[in-house]
Amino acid sequence: MSNSYGKLFRITTFGESHGAAVGVIVDGCPAGIDITPEEIQHALDRRRPGQSNITTPRKEEDKVTILSGIFEGKTQGTPIAMVVNNKDQASHDYSHIEHAFRPSHADYTYTAKYGTRDYRGGGRSSARETVARVAAGALAAKMLQHYGITVAAYVSQVGNIKMQQEYTELDLNLIDSNIVRCPDSSTASEMIKLIEDARDSLDTIGGVVSCVIKGVPAGLGEPVFDKLHAELGKAMLSINAVKGFEYGSGFEGVKMRGSEHNDQFYTDEAGSVRTKTNRSGGIQGGISNGQDIYFNVAFKPVATILQPQQTINDEGQEITLKGKGRHDPCVLPRAVPIVDAMAALVIADFLMRQKANKLA
Repeated sequence: MSNSYGKLFRITTFGESHGAAVGVIVDGCPAGIDITPEEIQHALDRRRPGQSNITTPRKEEDKVTILSGIFEGKTQGTPIAMVVNNKDQASHDYSHIEHAFRPSHADYTYTAKYGTRDYRGGGRSSARETVARVAAGALAAKMLQHYGITVAAYVSQVGNIKMQQEYTELDLNLIDSNIVRCPDSSTASEMIKLIEDARDSLDTIGGVVSCVIKGVPAGLGEPVFDKLHAELGKAMLSINAVKGFEYGSGFEGVKMRGSEHNDQFYTDEAGSVRTKTNRSGGIQGGISNGQDIYFNVAFKPVATILQPQQTINDEGQEITLKGKGRHDPCVLPRAVPIVDAMAALVIADFLMRQKANKLA
């Protein structure tokens, strides 16, 4: 099993959904970054369960404990270990699936691979693991601030309700102004209603999280196999429930001709190389070109639904299974800080790799 991500700014996560704790070790974080426990906690608070009536009612404070690597508010250049204890597991809610394979879950595939599985909340396959990523991502985001780089993810679509504005037309400061984390208030209200309808009908709904990374310098990316957009895609597709990734013009770009799609270069008043359009999404040839990087991440509906479904058990017998416990009717609001974290981790790692590419 691969539990680590990154080459130079590297994280390793550990823990299970219903185990004692989840945590992360961050290796390669530079010394001298100002960071407080409160800043890391703020990121975790955006991801934690029980924060609104459209998320799971599981009550977890997700209180982070920093075990090493940070002293007097500064990173020390040594491994940083952080842990979050699990408190409200309610493992008995999962006893009915000890021998059952839930539809569209990892139950069968984990059993096929390892011959065993932790059925309590999905164990290692649970999105609870992303607590560790968000804690590490807070460190990466603070490092990026030093270079003037910002990451902002937001919900742009729930089901068939989609924002019509481009990211350049949005006030990204409004992302947290509502419980669905959509920066357009009127669209957010429609999204919330749709999620509530799905919840009340004992069902779930999916959607899209969009992300904008501003201030990235030209030159980040490692062709040919570690292209910047390839690593962003890998990072996003490693998040639970993600089914698709597109950057720049994405699939819409296939409708254009080259004369429409090409981003023409020019030199601005400050002497910097810019492009008149940004259909490349800030990446060309797998390397950042200095423009905004933007991408979309598609999330499927949460697989656990509180309705009877047909499936089989670990003996191959057909059974009827009904979901129990506390689950999100829509993962999107809590997925926003996870997308933020993974994007920050990718850019932080590439920044450090770029410094090793040339002498000056």
